[in-house]
Amino acid sequence: MEYTFYDDPDTAAIICCHITENKSPILYVSHDEDDGMWQFLCGKEHEIDEARLVSLQWVFDLDNSISTLKDMPCGCYAERITKNDDWVIRKR
Repeated sequence: MEYTFYDDPDTAAIICCHITENKSPILYVSHDEDDGMWQFLCGKEHEIDEARLVSLQWVFDLDNSISTLKDMPCGCYAERITKNDDWVIRKR
């Protein structure tokens, strides 16, 4: 699938170690209002040392289903219960 985000593919993104190391699915995505940073998490509670810095392209290549979130504005987050569910977007 072709990269669809408006942000540059090399844009830094935060992802949790449960996804990168344990292959947990992405179930929570945040597009932070203060700095525009994207965060991709497994839906569990996290400590700071569990965060990894990767490119937005790396996350996209890992899970193309995030492409539906490309228009999600800063200050919003998206959740889903399982990898096969649709994303539900909410404003903070």
